[in-house]
Order: sequence, then C-alpha cells, then structure tokens
Amino acid sequence: MLEVPISWQLAKGMVSVAMVLGLGVVAVRVSPRVAGLLAGYPLGTALALFFIGLEISPLFAAESAVHTLAGFTATMALGAGYWLCGRKPGLRGLLAGTTGGFIAWFCVSLVLAQFDFTRLTGTLVTLCAIVLFSWLFRRIPDSVATTRAPFSWGALCVRALLATLIVFAITTLAHWVPSAWAGTLAAFPITMLPFLLILHLSQGPAPTATVIKHYPMGLGSLLCYALCVSFTYESWGLALGTLAGFSVATLWLIGWMQGQRWWAGRRETQGQAT
Repeated sequence: MLEVPISWQLAKGMVSVAMVLGLGVVAVRVSPRVAGLLAGYPLGTALALFFIGLEISPLFAAESAVHTLAGFTATMALGAGYWLCGRKPGLRGLLAGTTGGFIAWFCVSLVLAQFDFTRLTGTLVTLCAIVLFSWLFRRIPDSVATTRAPFSWGALCVRALLATLIVFAITTLAHWVPSAWAGTLAAFPITMLPFLLILHLSQGPAPTATVIKHYPMGLGSLLCYALCVSFTYESWGLALGTLAGFSVATLWLIGWMQGQRWWAGRRETQGQAT
C-alpha cells in the first residue's frame, strides 16, 4: 500500500467539507430542488476518483470509473432506502433513514459486483435506474427549506467529521479492493449523505425527501463525468482528465437546466392557450 502524504490527506478533508457546506447553503438560500440537482454534480465522485488515481494510478482510477457508471444505481437505492425509513423528524428519523439507506446501498452494490460492466452496459443500467427511481419518487411533494439560525461550531465540526470520514474510508478501501469495487465506492454519495443528515436534523424529513426526489435527474452530469475520465485519465493524466470531465459535466447540466426551462415555458404557454 502506498504511503499517502499528509498534504493529500488534508486536501481531501478540506475539499469535502467545502462541498458539504456549499450544498447546505444552496438548500436554505435557494431550494432543496436545486440542491438535489447539484448533489448530482460530480463533486464527491470526482474527489474520490482523483485521489484514487493520485494514490494508486491513473489507469486504476480509469478502470474504476467504468464501474462507477453502474454504481450510481446503488446511490439512488440509498436515497430510496433513506426516504422510506427516515420519515420521522429528529435523530430517530435520521438513524432509521441512514440504516435503511445503507442496507439498500449494500444490497444493490452486491448485485452490481456480480457483473463485469463496460462503459455501455454501466451507463445503460444507471439510465434505466434513473427512470425507475424518478417514477418511484414522483409523488414526493416539493418542500421549501425554512431559514434557520447559523449552525454552531459543534454542528460545523460534525459536518467536517462526516465528510472527511467518508472520503478517507473510500480512498483507503480503494487500496485493498479490485477496481470494480473501488468504482462502486467512488459512486457512493460522499457529499450528499452528510448533506441529507444535516438537512434532516435542521429542517426535517420533508426538505430531505425533496432533495432525494430530484437527485436522480441530476445524475446525468455524474454519468458524463465518469464516462469522460474513464477515457482520459490514462492518456491525458489526472489534471487534464479531471478538467475535461468537469467541462463535459457542466455542459450537460447547463443543457439540462435550459431544457427544463423550455419545457416549463411550453407547458405554461399551452395552459394559457387552453
């Protein structure tokens, strides 16, 4: 196992904390719906794959990214498990939701581990799962988060600990498991899960369910990112491959949001015409 420099470890923790706090600000100041879409942006996955490539090799990270494509299905299953089990407010609902989410994630991950995915099959599996989970979540009502007082230093430390522990666990396990499992771990909701826990405790289960509802439709950028780095990490290197991945993911997200605006405007026009 490669000895990881302390500077890399500090970078992992700092970036993870920044991502979680950013999603929290979006949920309160904008809306949980937008936060759900941004939770599908390649934040935690990009961080995991980058450090896997840095600590092990770009080739290993590229091979892992192929399995990450299918691994997003397990992430959606985690959201479904959390939603089904975490419907009560407070710590009780949080613990039940977390338990249900982990069980769902692990069961689906075990099934996915039985297959040798390619870029095509991994993408198709998750695309089918996006349709399925979007249909399952369609009746979840949209709820707007209410503004609360700033979090205490204790809450800030909890956020930092959660994000850092998940990132360190995934990147450490990647040294000991095959690329298929490393890729599935990279698809784990590194930033979304701590965000859900924070939102659940501070705002309740309704806004948390709204984030889960819109998460599948935001996964397109994650798929674009993982697909891109699976091609570019080995030939272009980690820095250029990551830049290319973020560029492709950003273009997809912009196109998706523009398409949503067009569709909403079209429906409004049709409603006025009738």
